[in-house]
Amino acid sequence: MRKQFKARSSRKQFKQRIYIAAIISLTVVIGVISWLFILAQDLPSLDELERYDPDLITRIVSVDDEVIQELFTTQRTLVKSNEIPPHVKKALIVTEDQRFYSHWGMNFFRTAYNITLNALTGEIHGGASSLTQQLARSLYARIGFKQTYTRKLRELITAIQIEHTFTKEEILTMYLNTVYFGHGTYGLQAAASKYFNKRVENITLDEGAILVGMLRSPAYYSPITHPDRSKHIRNVVINNMFREKAINAVERNYFKSLPIKTYEPDSIEAGNVAPYFGEYVRRQLEKEDEELGVDLYRDGLTIYTSLDTRMQTIANEVVSKELERVQTLFDVRMLDENSKALSEIIEKHNIEFTVDSVRLMIMDSIPMPNQLEQLLTVQAQLISLDVETGQIRAMVGGKDFKKSKWNRSTQMIRQPGSSFKAFLYTAAIDNGYPVTTTLLNQPVVIKMGTNDSTDWRPKNYDLSMGGETTIREGIRRSLNLIAVRTIQELIAPAAVVEKARAMGITARLYPGDALALGASAVRPLEMAAAYAVYPRLGIWIEPLGILSLQDRFGGVLRNYTPDRKEVLGRGTSYVMLSLLETVANLGTGAGARWRFGFQEPSGGKTGTTTGFTDAWYVGFTTRLSTAVWVGLDSGISLGPGMAGSALGVPIWAQYMKAVYDSLEWEREEFVIPEESVVFTNVCSETQKLATEYCTPLREVFLPGTAPTQSCDVHGIRKKPAIIDF
Repeated sequence: MRKQFKARSSRKQFKQRIYIAAIISLTVVIGVISWLFILAQDLPSLDELERYDPDLITRIVSVDDEVIQELFTTQRTLVKSNEIPPHVKKALIVTEDQRFYSHWGMNFFRTAYNITLNALTGEIHGGASSLTQQLARSLYARIGFKQTYTRKLRELITAIQIEHTFTKEEILTMYLNTVYFGHGTYGLQAAASKYFNKRVENITLDEGAILVGMLRSPAYYSPITHPDRSKHIRNVVINNMFREKAINAVERNYFKSLPIKTYEPDSIEAGNVAPYFGEYVRRQLEKEDEELGVDLYRDGLTIYTSLDTRMQTIANEVVSKELERVQTLFDVRMLDENSKALSEIIEKHNIEFTVDSVRLMIMDSIPMPNQLEQLLTVQAQLISLDVETGQIRAMVGGKDFKKSKWNRSTQMIRQPGSSFKAFLYTAAIDNGYPVTTTLLNQPVVIKMGTNDSTDWRPKNYDLSMGGETTIREGIRRSLNLIAVRTIQELIAPAAVVEKARAMGITARLYPGDALALGASAVRPLEMAAAYAVYPRLGIWIEPLGILSLQDRFGGVLRNYTPDRKEVLGRGTSYVMLSLLETVANLGTGAGARWRFGFQEPSGGKTGTTTGFTDAWYVGFTTRLSTAVWVGLDSGISLGPGMAGSALGVPIWAQYMKAVYDSLEWEREEFVIPEESVVFTNVCSETQKLATEYCTPLREVFLPGTAPTQSCDVHGIRKKPAIIDF
C-alpha cells in the first residue's frame, strides 16, 4: 500500500516538474520570439540594397574662380549576374564564404568555431560572417545605424530575410554591386573601371583576384598605393581557387606571374586649360581619400587650388609657340643630309627603320610610330610659383597631355647644368667668401669618382680662358672653370649638397667636383621653390597647389598650409640675389631684356648640359619664381648652340612679360636688408677699396667681408714737395 502511494506521488511530482519545465520553456520561447519580434520591427527595407545615391561631380577650382577640371566616375550602373565572370564569383566564394550555396544566411559551423576560438584565446577573430551577413551589414552601415550588439542581431535577422527573399545568385550580384573596393569606390563595375578601365565582363582572372583580395582591407591591399601587398593577397586568392579545383596548375602559375597593373581614370575634358595641374591635384588627393573618408569621383567635392587660369593660359601659349619653333630647328637638323645626327640616333636607340624612312616620317610623308615620335619630340615644362606664398600659379608639364601624362614639372629629374651654380655660390657666400673673391680662369681636372678612374677636363661654354676672375664675373658669364675651382679651392662638395638640401632639393646629389656644373639631376618644381628663397630673403616655402577641400554642402574638410622655414641668412640671400641680378641684366639671361623687353627687376640663371641635351632658365622677380626646361625625354641632343640662353630664356621672358602686362602689375624693386649687408665702392681691377683714381664699382658684402685695403695699383698721387726757403 505504501509502495503504491509513493509511486503515485512520484508520478505526480514528475508530471509537476514536466509541467513547470514546459511552462518555463514556453515562457523562454515566447520571450525569445517576442524579443526577436521586437528586434524585427522597423528593420530597413530590403529595397535599400538596390538603391544608390546619385554621383555628384567633384570640381577643381582655380584661384581666379574658374573650374579647371571635373572628376567623376564614367558610369554608375548595376551589373547583372550574367555579366559577372564566373571566375570572379568563384574567387569570391572560395575566399570569403565557401559554404555560401549551402547555408541559410549564417555559416553556423564557421560562426561556432570563431566563438569558441574567441572564448579560448580571449581575442576577437573575425571572418565568421557570411556574404549574406556582410550584405546586411552594408545596408545598416549605409543608413547610419550605430554599431551595437542589438544591431548585430538585427543584421542576422535581415540576413535570414534576404535569404528567404532572394536567390543565391541575386544575393551574390547585390553583394558585388554594393561592396566597398577602396578609394571611395563602391560596386564591382566602378572598381573595374577605376582600377582597370574595363567593363566587368572583361576583367581577367588575376584582376578579379586583385579585387576580391581587396575586400579584406581595401586601404591595406590597394593596388594603387600598395602594389606589393596587392600582389600578395591576389596570389592568396589564386591559390584558394587552385585548392578548390576552380583552376589548374598551369593557370595558377601563369596568373601569379603577372605584374600588378592598374589604370588611372582619365577624366580630363578636351580643352582643359591645366591638365597637368589637374592630374597633379588628383594624385595628391588620392593619397588622402582614405584618411578623409571621401570619394573624389562621387561626393561632389570642391577643391580650391592656387592655379591662376590667366597665367596658365599665357604659359600654354608661350610654351606651345616656342616648342613649335624648337621642334622645327630640331627637324631641320635631322633632315640635313650632311649631318650624321639622325644616323647616330638610329644606331644608338636600335631603331628598326632606315635613315631615309625616318626622314620621310619627319616630313609627314609616311606615318611615324608612336614610340619613335616620343623619341624625337622636343618637350618643355614651365612651373611658376608665387614668391610670397609658394603657391603654384601655372604648370605646363609637357607638350601634349593626351600623348604623355608624365608631368615633367613634378616627376622628371634632369641635370640642371649651370643653373645649379646658384647653390654652389650660395655655399661660398655663406662661408664668408665675398663676391670679389678671385679665382684663376684656367683649365682644371675633375676626378669623376671612386668607381670611375676617368678624368674630366671641363671647358667654358665660350672656350675662353683668362686670369684672376671674381665670383660675380664667373656667374655672370657662367664660367665653368671658375665654378669648378670654387668647389675645389673654397668649399667642399658636401657643403654644396647641404645647402641644396636646405633649399628643398630632394633628388640624389653626388658630392663630387662635377656637382659644381650641375651633374646631379633635380626636379623643376624644386628648383623654382629654391630660387624663390632669394627674393624672400632666406625663407623656403613648400610649393602649394591645393588650398582647401570642401564637401557638397560647403563644409570645409581640410585647409592646406605649406611648410616654411628659414634656410639662409637675409644677408646671404641678398648677396646671391645681387649676383643673379647681374646674370639677368648683363649675363647669359640678358636676352630677356634686350630681345623680349622684360625690364622688371629680376634675377636668374641659365643652365645647359653636356651635349646640349637640357636647356634651363630659372629666374625670379618680387612676385614670381619660374623654372623652364627644354629637352627630349630620350636625352637626345637638341643640337649645337641650343643652350639655356637660346631656349630657356625666350620661354621665361615671354611668359613673365605677358603676365606682368596682362595683370598690370606695377614695378617693384627687391627689398634690401640694410641691417644684414654693407655696400662699398671697390676698384674694378684690384677689387680693393677704390681710391679717387680708380674706376669704382659699388659692391655688396656681408658684414666683416668687405675689403679693408685701398687699391695700391692706381694709388694716391704724391703731393708736391714743400720748398723750404
